[in-house]
Amino acid sequence: MNPEIKMSVSAMTRTDNKKAVYVLFTDDRKSAEFAIPECKLIRNDGFAADEIDQLMQYVKNEQDSILDVAKGINPLKAFMGK
Repeated sequence: MNPEIKMSVSAMTRTDNKKAVYVLFTDDRKSAEFAIPECKLIRNDGFAADEIDQLMQYVKNEQDSILDVAKGINPLKAFMGK
């Protein structure tokens, strides 16, 4: 993955009794958002198809690690900047 691409992970969310985590990849000009555990592309603004394929592969390969990060996020503390 390009070292200039930043990744943000949401806290675990629940919609319609399904758990989900959202992963956002950004660089200066582009962004793409994925939902896991479905490994589904939610939106893409500027990444080329081959870049999206690489990001998708990363999300699939690192899903367990991403979920562990999401489980450790406390939304209230994050909102308060702690």
